Amino acid sequence: MTTTATETRQFISSVQLLEHWQGHRNLTRRVIEMFPEKELFEFSIGGMRTFAKIAVELLSIAGPGLKGIVEKQVEDFSEETFQPKTKEELLAKWDSETEVINQYFNQISEERFQETFNLFGQYEFPIYQNILYFVDNEVHHRGQGFVYLRALGIDPPFFWERFSI
Repeated sequence: MTTTATETRQFISSVQLLEHWQGHRNLTRRVIEMFPEKELFEFSIGGMRTFAKIAVELLSIAGPGLKGIVEKQVEDFSEETFQPKTKEELLAKWDSETEVINQYFNQISEERFQETFNLFGQYEFPIYQNILYFVDNEVHHRGQGFVYLRALGIDPPFFWERFSI
């Protein structure tokens, strides 16, 4: 009997995944900055939420989700804990949440990325899939922000400019 060993090569490291995600967060932050204050909190199209409410959703998922993963605590999802009144307040929370993400993400061992976790008691997938959900959800909603900005006559940043400010 002959057996053949195959080498499995990792496509992306956890450090690269975090860098990729933070690049997306950087771009979303720039989109928030581009909104005029009033429109950030009041403008919507077709019954969609304002971009401020969308940003609050993103803030309610990323840091709390990672904290739950690291601490192995399944908590319900809630957008009620943070209700900003100004763009400055929203951006400050965005920045502080970036540090929370870095803190908790760096506590996840490479082995744990394959572990199943029931995120918010709703999404029972491997941890790496939950993290990819955080990124995918942000990209989706940032697209809505791009549409809003264009409707307001503002050119959004190029979607590939995730690391330049």
